[in-house]
Amino acid sequence: MAIHLYKTSTPGTRNGAVDSQVKSNPRNNLIYGQHRCGKGRNARGIITARHRGGGHKRLYRKIDFRRNEKDIYGRIVTIEYDPNRNAYICLIHYGDGEKRYILHPRGAIIGDTIVSGTEVPIKMGNALPLSAV
Repeated sequence: MAIHLYKTSTPGTRNGAVDSQVKSNPRNNLIYGQHRCGKGRNARGIITARHRGGGHKRLYRKIDFRRNEKDIYGRIVTIEYDPNRNAYICLIHYGDGEKRYILHPRGAIIGDTIVSGTEVPIKMGNALPLSAV
């Protein structure tokens, strides 16, 4: 895993580093435009909470929290940053051809294999029901 260090050009870029494994282009059929009408406004559109406007436009990534692909092995293809939840997510390619996002398990790298089910080994990235632990 290579880490790119940047040359300092302003005080804000001092000690900056970026992980080269992290990709930024999301998968098109797993994202959609999130309707962001909040920004401190009530139902009538009147500003009720001050200083809450602006921000960068974000696309919502559909995350698979259920992990209901039972006993089908999947491979971590990319690791991306998710701006909606201040966390990293992984794109998983399953053996049956399906692609899903999951939350990035700490320590998992690109190329790791994960699986979910009742009789899977207990290791980082695998998902088991609480009754099987």
